[in-house]
Amino acid sequence: MPDPVLTGADRRLLLDLLALPTAGPLETGTCGGRMWEAQRRYAAAAAEIGLTVAYHGAPTADALGPDLPLAVRERLDEPGFLAEQPSLVLRLGSALPRAATVLFNVHLDTVAGDVPVGDDGVRVTGRGAIDAKGPAVALLAGIRAATAIDPAVGRDLGVLVCAVSGEEGGAMGTLGTRPLVDAGYVGRLNVFCEPTGLTYLGRVTAAATARIRVTGRDAVDDRPGHGHNATVLLGHVAAHLARTLPGRVCVGGLTTGTRHNRVYGTGELALNLPYGSAPEGRRAVDAVETALGTALAEFTATYSGTPGFGRTATDAARITRLDWLKRGLPTIEGVPGWAEDLLAAAGVPRWPAGEPPFSCDAIWLAGIPDTATVVYGPGRLDTNHAHAAGEYATLAELSAYAAGIARLLVTTAREYA
Repeated sequence: MPDPVLTGADRRLLLDLLALPTAGPLETGTCGGRMWEAQRRYAAAAAEIGLTVAYHGAPTADALGPDLPLAVRERLDEPGFLAEQPSLVLRLGSALPRAATVLFNVHLDTVAGDVPVGDDGVRVTGRGAIDAKGPAVALLAGIRAATAIDPAVGRDLGVLVCAVSGEEGGAMGTLGTRPLVDAGYVGRLNVFCEPTGLTYLGRVTAAATARIRVTGRDAVDDRPGHGHNATVLLGHVAAHLARTLPGRVCVGGLTTGTRHNRVYGTGELALNLPYGSAPEGRRAVDAVETALGTALAEFTATYSGTPGFGRTATDAARITRLDWLKRGLPTIEGVPGWAEDLLAAAGVPRWPAGEPPFSCDAIWLAGIPDTATVVYGPGRLDTNHAHAAGEYATLAELSAYAAGIARLLVTTAREYA
């Protein structure tokens, strides 16, 4: 089949979406985004190829489910927090059984930070160009191409498009994707549109995030031993965890203070622990809790009675607390054979075997029987500068993605023709 190319209208749609700030409150710290407007613009473009709105609304607190990340729980009562994070569901044709439906999920929220919007005829720049407004526009182009090739797409094969909020900022899909899954918006094949270099990723990790906090007393530089030194304590803990924790733990930010003439008694250390299975996640949580206890005991033994740090050593266990911002999230550990065969027939290659997987909203499809879930998109998170300055997508890779979507839909529709 001929490869679709992004049209002038597609490119204008992408530039329109990039110009609308859609970073959520967890990214910006405040409300004031324009997600509703962006989703309405997207729905209007989708209507031109026959997609209709099945749902458009913001989540309510009672529909969010259990085990919310702490970043979400802390802001649920904030006026406008949930109202600013709607999700949109589009449907092609009539509602069909799950067994005859393909679902695409793409997030229109972005990380914070401005990137100049532009289109030089080769690449498009802007916050969200590759993660994931560019893939969202290419997705519509692919659906348009598929319906032109085979009218069974949208007739015998149902197509759902979920354009969600709450992927970025640490919400982990609990504000967008999970409520939609709970409401029944699920396909037999579920495709999450994230940058994967035009390969499909069938394993999706999750992560546990820990915060180790020290809540002691400050001291002046002339009497450092009169207070607690959170900098030295957390530094010791960070070094111990980095040395002893198994796996790909990320020992992240350590924050106490910036002044040279003050001892800071409070501070925090952040940890992120990616894992590929639920048992691995539980082991990682247990390992952090055990290692922290050992680190504190070592600190007390090392610094007890020393000038400047004796009080910190004595009180180390009392003033140090471990909180889990999130843990227990599900993972996806592979796809069934029928889905592998389908993707191969559509010409979509597998994610490279030696490259580690990553996490995204797809985790909320874990464990749903008789379904398959993959991550598939254009570009790469690193090379296309997602979450960084200079984020871009080339028109060639977006067009190639549209072609892949078209092949996938046409190939799948043959099962129902």
